[in-house]
Amino acid sequence: MADWPAGIGRRVHAELDSTLNEAARIAPSLSAPAWILTYNQTQGRGRRGRPWSMLSGNFAGALVLRPQEPPATVALRSFVAALALADALGGVTGRPELLALKWPNDVLLAGGKVAGILLEGIGQGAQVSHLAIGIGVNLAEAPPVEELEPHAVHPVSLLGVTGVRIAPEEFLTALARSYAAREAAFVTQGFAPIREAWLARAARLGERITARTGGTETTGIFETIDAQGALVLATSEGRRAIPAAEVFF
Repeated sequence: MADWPAGIGRRVHAELDSTLNEAARIAPSLSAPAWILTYNQTQGRGRRGRPWSMLSGNFAGALVLRPQEPPATVALRSFVAALALADALGGVTGRPELLALKWPNDVLLAGGKVAGILLEGIGQGAQVSHLAIGIGVNLAEAPPVEELEPHAVHPVSLLGVTGVRIAPEEFLTALARSYAAREAAFVTQGFAPIREAWLARAARLGERITARTGGTETTGIFETIDAQGALVLATSEGRRAIPAAEVFF
């Protein structure tokens, strides 16, 4: 396959319980990174254990890696994946100006959520040997709004917004190629250029947003993300760096 990045595996399934579950199953036998794609996912999940709807024609995939960096650095690949998704979506539509990145791990298209990312470590106990990057993209159809939590960004599909119809396997090739380029930059140059590129596409940068962690909410102006990927808000009580939260606006 001419456009497929060298040295990367590719596994396509008609149906799986979850691409992340499959990543955990195959990780011990892998000698190189590999992408997994399924046309039907029966137990897909998003952040905090929420279900992720798998509608016909949509993309459900995962990349399995064996990173060598400390855990805090490995976790920064959520930003690498977000940029790669935006690159791929912009490439297949020719409309990169419609895309924005919502901290910590969503991709927006014309203001609606078109894709989400979930990172999971794979290993026994405290020994994490592999990383799985799960990615869901509404290529053909957006899930019903009733499935969303209150105040969540409304879902959209690539087809519905842009009129572009693309098969999941074709999109996988575009995504694998764009991820390989961003991964190479991350490994060789570190997080700084990834951070800069992510901020250039950040949704609501410079605007007032709310970050919710458990039962605690923090509202402020979205100033930046720091060198560890934490959200930095300017609040009435000073600058706050928030390492993990759900963001609402």
